[in-house]
Amino acid sequence: MNIVFAISEVEELVKTGGLADVGKALPSALHALGESVTIVMPYYKILAEQYNLPSITEQQTLFTEGQVYQFDIRYMQWNNLAVYFVDSPDHFMRDGLYSNAYEVYEDNGERFSFFSGAVLQTLKAIDKKPDVIHCHDWHTAMLPFLLTHDRSGFFDYCKTVFTIHNAAFQGVHKLEDIPFLRHHPSILAQVHGGYINMLQSGIEYATKVTTVSPNYARELLTDLGSHGLHERLVSRSSDLSGILNGCDYTQWNPETDPYLPRNYSVSNLHAKQSCKEALQTKSGLPVKLSLPLIGMVCRLTEQKGFGYILPILDELVKHNLQMVIVGTGDPKVCMDLGEFAQQHPNQFAFINGFSSEHAHLVEAGADFFLMPSQFEPCGLNQMYSLAYGTVPIVRSVGGLKDTVIDHSHCDKGTGFVFDEPTPEALLACIRRALLSYYEDTAKFREMQVRGMNTRFTWETSAKQYQQLYDKIVH
Repeated sequence: MNIVFAISEVEELVKTGGLADVGKALPSALHALGESVTIVMPYYKILAEQYNLPSITEQQTLFTEGQVYQFDIRYMQWNNLAVYFVDSPDHFMRDGLYSNAYEVYEDNGERFSFFSGAVLQTLKAIDKKPDVIHCHDWHTAMLPFLLTHDRSGFFDYCKTVFTIHNAAFQGVHKLEDIPFLRHHPSILAQVHGGYINMLQSGIEYATKVTTVSPNYARELLTDLGSHGLHERLVSRSSDLSGILNGCDYTQWNPETDPYLPRNYSVSNLHAKQSCKEALQTKSGLPVKLSLPLIGMVCRLTEQKGFGYILPILDELVKHNLQMVIVGTGDPKVCMDLGEFAQQHPNQFAFINGFSSEHAHLVEAGADFFLMPSQFEPCGLNQMYSLAYGTVPIVRSVGGLKDTVIDHSHCDKGTGFVFDEPTPEALLACIRRALLSYYEDTAKFREMQVRGMNTRFTWETSAKQYQQLYDKIVH
């Protein structure tokens, strides 16, 4: 099959979040299964400065009523994949992908609506007739709508798959701010109160809709879990499926991880202590290897569960433990964590920033990894933690529920799971984890080993997508 990925970011090329991980790993895994995969993405300023790629066609032109859009198509062969870039300086020659250091770009609706149309024009220009165009998140959510209304005949046999990576981000914009769509003859059916919800349009027009874990797919069919899109998703429930993201074990492997002071494996877990010592030192905590160390690396947002964490910090530090939180985000959360770290310098460390070195060191050096999320479509850090023998403490939502088995399942448990969205439930769960650490060392070690032997591969994910593509094409 000819599969085209329309996506806004790809790891190693340009990245702001987990979407980029999928943008790299899934096309590579499909290619390894023998599929023909092409990626189309924007030619951002950072890419232009790094690669300076040549144009491969004459300049392309898109027309809407009263508006002319011109862009170039650039190309590179990357990781055995063909990658085409939409080069429109007015849209993408900026310091950030979706925002600069000060603000989110107000014209994002226009920028990525244009990009969706430019993907289709690019495929015509290079004469690439896809069997499937796989679109990702609100940035490419208008593509199925535009393809459905394309009258050229070029896409008559093309199907679309639309993947929701996080339904909280929906691309809601005023239609009057989107010249590219404003005069489309069929657009008014997508407008409500003057606004267009791009994620909603993707759900409505795609051949199939997927999301990044089976449990998140179930949550999207509930009023609470759908972020306001419940009715639209229920109407497409027969076309909705959850396919769990994989983990890139070439980057996240304690046996080969270059960021670690000492590598270790499931058969040599003792060397993990060297990583714990290094994490304590780097974080400014006293080196006390016998104390349980809880780590956390994430964006500091309400979604990640800080509404549960902050109220229990005073109770937590009454226990013999240490805690390291690494991340950036909400200024109020940063301030609260920073103040608490100053008050409890021997037990609590907060690093306001992000580096790959520190992220890898937390995964390797901590005994527990904390993810008490309000919602978590898939989650990757719990997969990394399992691979590193760092026991996850998670809330039973989204992909966390699909990947972590509670300690109460004695011969299968890989972590500690709580259900209720309350600080009290989180505190009780952490206390269960600490009890296990202190009172039953042998069973705790068995749980670490089970986690390290657990694998969530992109090959498995790719095979499920392959089956989905095959079903809609044939």
